[in-house]
Formats: sequence, structure tokens, C-alpha cells
Amino acid sequence: MELSSRLRLLFANSASKLALILLLLFVVPFATNSSSTPLPLKNTVIIPLNNWSSQRVISNAIGKVLQAHKYPVEYRNINSQDQWGAMARGLVHFQIEVWEPSMDEETRSFVSKKRILDLGSHSAKAVEDWWYPDYVAKLCPGLPDWRALNRCAALFAQGNSDKGSYYTGPWNYRDPELIRSLGLDFTLVRLDDAKSIWHQLRKAMKHQQPIIMLNWSPNWTDARIPGEFIHFPTYHPSCESDPSWGVNPNKAYDCGNKKNAWIKKYAWPKFEQKFPCVYQFITQIDLSNEMISEAAALADFDDYSEKKAAELWLQKFSSQVQQWSKSSCISRQ
Repeated sequence: MELSSRLRLLFANSASKLALILLLLFVVPFATNSSSTPLPLKNTVIIPLNNWSSQRVISNAIGKVLQAHKYPVEYRNINSQDQWGAMARGLVHFQIEVWEPSMDEETRSFVSKKRILDLGSHSAKAVEDWWYPDYVAKLCPGLPDWRALNRCAALFAQGNSDKGSYYTGPWNYRDPELIRSLGLDFTLVRLDDAKSIWHQLRKAMKHQQPIIMLNWSPNWTDARIPGEFIHFPTYHPSCESDPSWGVNPNKAYDCGNKKNAWIKKYAWPKFEQKFPCVYQFITQIDLSNEMISEAAALADFDDYSEKKAAELWLQKFSSQVQQWSKSSCISRQ
């Protein structure tokens, strides 16, 4: 055979072998993955992750339990405002930690239109309001009474401003209305997420500087950093709707946030139909103040990653988690 013919045959054979190798490289992994997946992708449980640590840690923990029972789980980062429309469309399936002071208005609207499903309240009770670490009380006599704030506003000021700074997050608490109604000499410093708030707290504590900030309970500060919520005029529903009610007869929202507020679970309306045993499991979950504050503390104070914090949280509360599982058909699948 001539040299040119031999070369053509060699290249032809090599090309065939290369094509076969490439085919195997692409086809075999897909065949292997499809056979090892316990449920098709369309049956994946999608869990939203919001922008505060207790919600993220507990959601990861619940996801680990579902995965242990062979449910594929996907986590989706989404802010608390956008999650309701996503839940109504089935883009996320349930929310384990919904707080009344910041989310009641939106959830009531979506529930009334049957776009999301109310799965009931946890035993935990919530407070969300203005807060300071204990050492600040010595710097501003009269606290926690709200009327002391204006006498000390300059202590909390930034730069050349004579107005105090109140650090808050991306959530809607009607703080601008509160400041106007009570005539507070404060401006809002709106931060992106909870971690940014804790950064400001740590920076202030390092130098024992005055700080007024949004906080909530249950939270990691409950067990790790003593502090106090500002005592605003007591909340009443009329405070939001009737300007004549309260200390300012001309403006509404002249009161603090509701104390002992609920923390609830919500879900996609077709959640039970799509995932009946997961639905049962989620309805059985009942979080206490300790469980929520510990989840936050593991991430925000002890500095574990969310995944590791979820593992440690499951270990600490294993008996409760086992009981929730046994009370649903998830444990019998």
C-alpha cells in the first residue's frame, strides 16, 4: 500500500476512535446520573433562603432532613419581599420562618387571595424593634424610654450631623413614619442584610461606642449579648389607621412594633398535593424561641458556616426533629 493511502486509513481509524470516545464521555455520565437520582428534577423541593441567619440555618437543616428521606432539595436565595410572588407560582415551596412585624401585611394580602397557604404559628414569639447593647444605657440616661432618644441624639450621630443614626435592614418596619410621628431626631441608615447590622454592632462594641439599631428576638443576642429594646408607646391596631389615637393626634404610626408577635410557616397552595408527606412534616414543625436564637448564634456569633451550623442545630434538637418526622408520613417512605 502506498504511504499516502496508509496515512489516510490511519487518520480515518483515529477519527472514528475519537468520535467513539467523545460519545462515551457525554452519554455515560447522563445515563449514570439519571439512574442514581431518587426522584426526577420536577419533584425537587425548593426552599427559599432569606437574608437573616436563623432562617437560612433552619432552612438548611430542614433540607438535610428531607434529603435523608430521599427528597431532592434545591435552595434558592431570594429576599423576603420577592418570595411571596415566587411561592404563589410554585417557584419556592414553603417558608419556615415568617415574622409578623415585618411581613404581616404582605402575607395577609396573599392569603386572602388564596395565592399562598398559612401553615400555622410556631410556639416562638417575636419582637422586632429599636435596640441597644447594655453599655449604652450608661451613656444615655433615661433609656429605654423613647423620650430619652432626642436628649442623646448627638451621641448616635455620624460625621457632622446633629441627628442620630438608626441602623436598620432592607425590611419594612414603618420606621420613617415612626420617626416623623414621634418627632425623633434620627435618620435611617439602611443596610443590605443582617450581617451588615451585626458588623456595625461589633464595631461599636469594640470601642464601646453608642449605637441604636434594629434587632429582633428570638436572636443570637438573646444569649450572647445583653441589651434592651426601646420602650416606644405600646402597639395598638389603631396606631396604624387612626391618627387621633396615641401621643401624636395628627399622625399615625406613633407606636412601637407589636410585642409577642407570631412567627409562622407559609407554603405554595399546591404544596400538599405535590408533596403530601413533606407537607405533613412541615406542618408538624414547631420552633421555640431557643431553637431560633440558637440557629442564629451558631452562624452569627460562633461563626460556623450555614451548612455546619445546620448540622450542629440538628444534633442539638435531634429529639424534636425526630418527633416531627415520626408524626408525618415522611418517616414511612
